[in-house]
Amino acid sequence: MSFSIVTDTSANLTSDLIRRYSLTVLPFTFYFNGSERVDLDAEHFDAAGFFAAMRAGTKVTTSQITPQAYIDCFEPMLREGRDVLFVGMSSGISGSYGSSLIAANELREKYPARKILCVDTYAASLGEGLLVLRACELRQDGKTIDETEAALLDARKRLCQVFTVGDLKYLRATGRLSGVATVVGTMLGIKPILKGNEIGQIVLAGSIRGRRQVIEEIAARYDANVVAPETQTIGVAHCDCRGDADMLIKLLYRNKPPKKVLLVDYEPVTGSHIGPNSLALFFWSDDGVRHR
Repeated sequence: MSFSIVTDTSANLTSDLIRRYSLTVLPFTFYFNGSERVDLDAEHFDAAGFFAAMRAGTKVTTSQITPQAYIDCFEPMLREGRDVLFVGMSSGISGSYGSSLIAANELREKYPARKILCVDTYAASLGEGLLVLRACELRQDGKTIDETEAALLDARKRLCQVFTVGDLKYLRATGRLSGVATVVGTMLGIKPILKGNEIGQIVLAGSIRGRRQVIEEIAARYDANVVAPETQTIGVAHCDCRGDADMLIKLLYRNKPPKKVLLVDYEPVTGSHIGPNSLALFFWSDDGVRHR
C-alpha cells in the first residue's frame, strides 16, 4: 500500500467500505445520557433509538478530536515507513481539522522523511465520505499521495451538499448555522433547505412550505446540478426518517438516475448537530455548485 488513508467518523461510511479500503477511522466523542461514548461500529448503531431519545429531550454534546489523538493514530504508520493522508470533516463546522494540522506539524519534525497531508473536505457525513472514497479509488489506480491530495482539493469544489432538518433548534444550539437562517422554522410549516458553502459552512439555500415539497425541491436541485449521474455513486443520509429517504431516492431515479445510491443513517455526532428527521443528499456537480 503506497500510503495510508485516515478519516473520522463524520465521514459516515459503512463498516463494509471501511474494511474494503483498509481505512483507519478516528472517532469523535459524544456524551449521551451523561456517559462518554464513541461509535466506530456503524453496523450496530441504534439510530432509531438514538434519535427517538433526542426527540424525547435527551441532550447530546460532542467534542472534537484532539491533536494527541491524531498523533497517536498517525505515528505508528509513520514509524512503519508509510505516508499518511488524512481526509477530514469541514473546518467550517468543526475545529478538529485544525487539530490534525497541529499534529501533522509536530510529527513532520520527528519523521522528516515521511509525508503527512491533511485535506479539509469542506463537508460532513457522506459529503466527506464521497471524498474519502475518491481518495481510495485514486490510491487503487496507483496515484501518489501528492496526486491524490491535489485531486481531492479540486474535487471538493464540485461536491454538492443539500439537506433539510426537522427542527433548526439543534443547529442553533450548537452554533453550526451561519448567516440569518435562524428565523426560518419559526413559521408554521416552513421547512429550510440548507447547503454547504464554498468554505464548508452550513447556510440557508431556501425555504418551502411542507415536508414533501422540500424533498421534491432537493430532488429538483439534483436534477439541475448533477453532472454525469450515470457514473456516480451518490449519498443519502437521514436521521431516523427512512420513509423520506426512500421517497427522495425514488425522485432521484425519475429523471437522472445515478449509477448507485449509498444510503446511511447519520452517525451520532454529526446527527446530533442537525437533529431527528434531517435528510441530506450528496453528489458531484460542477465548479460553481457551492456558490449557487
